[in-house]
Amino acid sequence: MRVQVAIIGAGPAGLLLGALLHRSGIATIILEQRSRDYVLGRVRAGVLEQGTVDLVERLGVGARMRRDGRPHDGAAIAFRGEHHRIDFRALTGKGVMIYGQTELMRDLIEDRLASGAPIVFEAEDVAPLDFAGDRPRLRYRHGGAEIEVSCDFIAGCDGYHGVGRASLPEGAVTEHERVYPFGWLGLLAETPPVSAELIYVRHERGFALCSMRSPTRSRYYVQVPLAERVEAWPDTRFWDELRARLDAPTAARLVTGPSREKSIAPLRSFVAEPMRFGRLFLAGDAAHIVPPTGAKGLNLAASDVVYLAEALVEHYAEGSPAGLDAYSARALARVWKAERFSWWMTSLTHAFPAATGFEKGLQEAELDYLFSSQAAMTALAENYVGLPY
Repeated sequence: MRVQVAIIGAGPAGLLLGALLHRSGIATIILEQRSRDYVLGRVRAGVLEQGTVDLVERLGVGARMRRDGRPHDGAAIAFRGEHHRIDFRALTGKGVMIYGQTELMRDLIEDRLASGAPIVFEAEDVAPLDFAGDRPRLRYRHGGAEIEVSCDFIAGCDGYHGVGRASLPEGAVTEHERVYPFGWLGLLAETPPVSAELIYVRHERGFALCSMRSPTRSRYYVQVPLAERVEAWPDTRFWDELRARLDAPTAARLVTGPSREKSIAPLRSFVAEPMRFGRLFLAGDAAHIVPPTGAKGLNLAASDVVYLAEALVEHYAEGSPAGLDAYSARALARVWKAERFSWWMTSLTHAFPAATGFEKGLQEAELDYLFSSQAAMTALAENYVGLPY
């Protein structure tokens, strides 16, 4: 089998790239290690920047997002028992969309299947080959058969643990990482949200986040030590801890119920650079991870693949290598800004176990300054709704 671009991974990066290239007449195949049911069963975040919303609409797959998504014009930061609303719309003229990543992936998978462009689930032992030269290949097993795909380029969109980055020669990329000393314990419940907009909570007991997926489905998080295990957190303990971190009026409005899903996610900042080696390009979580505090993970995947798709279209339409040569630097410039913002939001709102009194004082001063300065609130809003790309 031969295609122009072989894509590893059917997450947001791979599916968005596949859709962009298919609409430009570029032949692709998407290989996904997991089953379709597994991919659509993963619970992930769902804050879409304005640029991601615009991209989904441009691809023509935004009907369910328009119907079921929840536009948000702001968010609140709770501190010392008071809510401080950051008005995204007033400060930037933009907002965000609350629409679950799982739902977006469902839309993109259905679009891919309807288009007839190939997507292979349960592709085992995917191996990128010869990508340092001009004739890259992908080898994989499916249904007991070994299959080889020849291509012009390979896109590694297969996440932090995927084979894309792992296949690069030793020393080909420089990895930068910060692991935070805590994680987020998240609970999904079929209950109405406690607020119409997100609430970020800075509390001495630890960070909390009140979010939602729909008018009847809520998503809540509390900061926990890395050593915690989800089995130690029955629903009653979670709800009690969340209430303890909320101000009294919000806690009184909280509607509890049995969890539909519960998990602990560690927080990490990670960047691999460059995002290209020969004819293999990295995009999305394969190249970078951000703490979820800034809601940047899926949105960075979107900007990566927009840059990569533009470069590939330029290559095939004009024969120019300029876009492909500039891809890594162009993507990383936006990645590092998102890393900075996500780190800053995490540092601003979490309780760090080893923080000194001086460091706690600085954190509180930063919050006080944020709420008293329109310029500071505008900077937060600009980054949250998404920097241009």
